[in-house]
Amino acid sequence: MIQDFVNRLDPLAQNSKLIIFGGGYSGQRIASAGRSLGANVLCSRREKYSQGADFIFDSDKEFSNEILEGATHVLSCIPPLSNGKDPLLSKLRSQLLNSRHLKWIGYLSTTGIYGDTKGKWVSEKTTPNPKQKRSIRRFACEKEWLETQLPVQILRLPGIYGPGRSAFDSLFNGTSKMIDKQGQVFSRIHVDDIAGAVLFLINLWAKGNNPQIVNVADDMPTSNLEVITFAAKLANKPIPSTIPFEKAVATMSPMALSFWQENRRVDNNLLCKQLGYCLIHPDFKSGLKNCLAELEIN
Repeated sequence: MIQDFVNRLDPLAQNSKLIIFGGGYSGQRIASAGRSLGANVLCSRREKYSQGADFIFDSDKEFSNEILEGATHVLSCIPPLSNGKDPLLSKLRSQLLNSRHLKWIGYLSTTGIYGDTKGKWVSEKTTPNPKQKRSIRRFACEKEWLETQLPVQILRLPGIYGPGRSAFDSLFNGTSKMIDKQGQVFSRIHVDDIAGAVLFLINLWAKGNNPQIVNVADDMPTSNLEVITFAAKLANKPIPSTIPFEKAVATMSPMALSFWQENRRVDNNLLCKQLGYCLIHPDFKSGLKNCLAELEIN
């Protein structure tokens, strides 16, 4: 439940107004947590009747600047345009530059900008080396944001999971695949820790502790096999048969294959050790227990 982790965070400053562009899975979770901490939060969707749509933002359509009036914090969860440009800056650059109240801008990026390191650890000091087209576009947007000289903080995220988007979903509908690729690991982050880290970093920024780039990942990069096996045991379901990677490739979508072509471990030392954020779900085991509990409640 959202309140379980909100109680661990400090309230936001009085009269805070947080505008979230891109109210999808992560954006909605951040919005709920921000409201619980006393902030006025408005969240965008592309379609008027989408769940959680406080206002509509589409970079191809007209936008009312009134939404930004009095905004103290802005978070962009929107992916790059096909040309590599950032949709928010393409549409609202001048309004953001001229804002009188803006104290912090967060941009949710990806650890994919580090590229493939053959399983080695990456940190904020690692030189970006994106190879996938989507990661190249993300890195271009990072640079575009930082070049504005606005109070921008880049949050780099690995694979996102949480209630309604975890190993249980494929396990329960029979589509789960135990793909065995020797040495392959993935870093992850539970959606609650994305929300927790965003709100923690907003408060930290106000105190003058403001690193421009922060990796937001849990403590335990691990294999697909370990995650599915643990989920199956938790749910008392049969563990799916293992498929060699070489065989699984034949039925993979280009997107899925691109994830398996990169192998890295994401270091969260800056966020957790230096800045002092305490992970709500420090590993996939804690996170999956939360996901199953949410399923049982609903």
